[in-house]
This record gives sequence, structure tokens and C-alpha cells, in this order.
Amino acid sequence: MSVFLPPLRDPVRAVGSHSFDFSRRVAVMAVVNRTPDSFYDRGATFALDAALHACLAAVDHGADWVDIGGVPFKPGPALPVEEEIARVIPVVEALRRESDVVISVDTFEPEVARHAIAAGADVINDTTGIHDQRLAEVVADSDATLVITHSLAAPRTAYPRPHYEDVVAEVTRFLSERVRLAVSLGVPESRIVIDPGHDLNKNTLHSLELTRRFDEVAAIGLPALAAVSNKDFIGETLDVEREDRLEGSLAAAVFCVAQGARIVRMHNVRESVAAIRMTEAILGLREPAHLRHNAGEPDR
Repeated sequence: MSVFLPPLRDPVRAVGSHSFDFSRRVAVMAVVNRTPDSFYDRGATFALDAALHACLAAVDHGADWVDIGGVPFKPGPALPVEEEIARVIPVVEALRRESDVVISVDTFEPEVARHAIAAGADVINDTTGIHDQRLAEVVADSDATLVITHSLAAPRTAYPRPHYEDVVAEVTRFLSERVRLAVSLGVPESRIVIDPGHDLNKNTLHSLELTRRFDEVAAIGLPALAAVSNKDFIGETLDVEREDRLEGSLAAAVFCVAQGARIVRMHNVRESVAAIRMTEAILGLREPAHLRHNAGEPDR
């Protein structure tokens, strides 16, 4: 028997060519950034062949989804839409030729979303909480899934010293309102995922509180995504640099899954898949791959 997890209104989702029963399965989303200045890999997958290799390696390591981004969330100058398209679309096209894995594109630009879906993307991951309503309209005109993430600032702008009276209550209220907006723009609930946005316009205490009370986010009733991998709240909590945040990332991801997260967005795919599959078994969502230990014939 599985432990209690917040119920989902539409647990079975068709995403691309795959079907996910999120009442029984947690999806691992790999991160591949085709940017020269990403916060984690610092441009290691900026070259097209390196980006495609990283995508295919993630699939080989068990990723269910691959999330491809061309613009960092962090504050900085706007990237021309044409350049973002030039970064992202070739990766989507190449990966789609090689694999039927779920492809997600991390963008807040409607035109990038439109081109990405046409190229074979199954998910649009908007870290700005539908800052531009046209993006939701683009998704509504397709079969793609929309990830709605909580953040407060306009895209690529700073939001110093964010303040919340109750960060979890305010994040869940924002997400609920944005889900209603997306539905009003034509995106069915059955194609919406929510993300509380760890570290996005939040300090470390806020992100720890979101992790601790992730079940309140999951209680909205839609599949909830936990994007905790290698983030600054882990680095500040453990006093470690980016290259030493794996263990903290896995701990945060596992805790979120135990609280109802149904998708985890992770950089270290092999380790993350093992941790999440083990967590599924502990929660009673899946059977062990083998039953051999002390499972022989009883003593006579």
C-alpha cells in the first residue's frame, strides 16, 4: 500500500508520444542549456554537438523528459528572439530525429514556443508564470503541455530582497490564479503542470520552506514539478559550490517527491533516476526490479 500523497485531478497525462500515470510514476526531467552563461554548466553544452550529446546521454541514463533552454533565468540583457530560436530549435530538431523522449523547451517567448512546438517539442516550460499571455495562446493552439512557474520579476530583471508574509501560501495562490488564466486562454487543465520556482525571486529560507511544505503546492491537484537541482539554496544551506551540490540536490528532490512532486528537473540524470526510482518503491508506487534477498525456499 502506498503512503498518502495529495490527489491529482487528471493523473494520467499524454505528453508527446508517452503516457504518464502520475499517481504511480515520477518523471525525471534532464536539463540541457544551450547557453554560454548557464548557472550550472557554464557553457559546457553551448555547442550544438555538445548539446545533442548531452540530450542523448540523458536519455541513455533514464531521463523521461529533456528540458532545453537557450536563455538563463538570471538577470541580464535581453536576447533577440531570433538568436534564441537559433540556439534552441536545432537541438529540438536533432533530438526529435534521434529519440521519442519528451522534449521540453524552457522559454518565455511566444515565437520561440511556436517554433519549438513545430520542431517537435512536447512541453513549453515558462519560468515567468505566463508573463506574456500570448505564450499560453500558442500552447493552446497545439497539443503541448505548459509548465507554469512562480516568479515575480519581469523576465531577466533583478528582484532584490523578495519578501513574503507566507511564501507557500502566496506561491500556491499565484499558481492557482495563473492556472485559471491559462485555462481561460484555451489551455486545458489536463495539459498544465505547476512549479513553485525554487530560488526564482526567493531567498534560501523561502526555498527551504517551499521544500518543507511542498505538499501544499501539490494539493492544487495538478502535477507539480520540483526544480531543485544544484540551486543556490542548496549551496547556501550546505556551504558548497555548484560542483558539490549533488547530494543536497538529491535530498531536496526526494523530499519533494515524498510530499507529492511528480516531476523533478535535474542536472545529474543517472544519480537522480536511481534516487527517484528508489523513492517510488519506498512510497509503494512501484515494485522492486527483483525479489531475491531472503526470498528463497523457507527452511524445513
